[in-house]
Amino acid sequence: MSDRIFGIFGLLFAGLLVWATGRIEESFIQDPLGPKAFPLVIAALTAFSSVAMLVRPEPSPTWPNFRKWLEMAVTVGIMVAYALVLPELGFVLSSAVLAAFMVWRLGGSPVQSVVGGSLMSAGFFVLFSYALNLSLARGPWGF
Repeated sequence: MSDRIFGIFGLLFAGLLVWATGRIEESFIQDPLGPKAFPLVIAALTAFSSVAMLVRPEPSPTWPNFRKWLEMAVTVGIMVAYALVLPELGFVLSSAVLAAFMVWRLGGSPVQSVVGGSLMSAGFFVLFSYALNLSLARGPWGF
């Protein structure tokens, strides 16, 4: 039953996403896909997944214990904090901290987390800034 409830909420969210995407104003000069393509793809994937949960729900789903719920809440809190500090600290530092936390949560040691988070952040910065020519939030050090 819980899968079906989640599937209904997923369909509602997909519909909300399609509605919000329809409100995006398109400019005269833009790329061929426009600003609506990505949100519509996400809405379609969400709707597809939700329909799959409605059609074939798990017969006896197991819910996580309180500790896992707490871990998920802390992870969501870290991601919200990332979004809030990104304009102040910049992409590289904010992303390094978030990536290090995620590596640690996925089982890495503290050293692996710091090294992995730093390398991922620097790699994404190079990819987004130079290969894709995207503008990223600049931190106090100019990157």
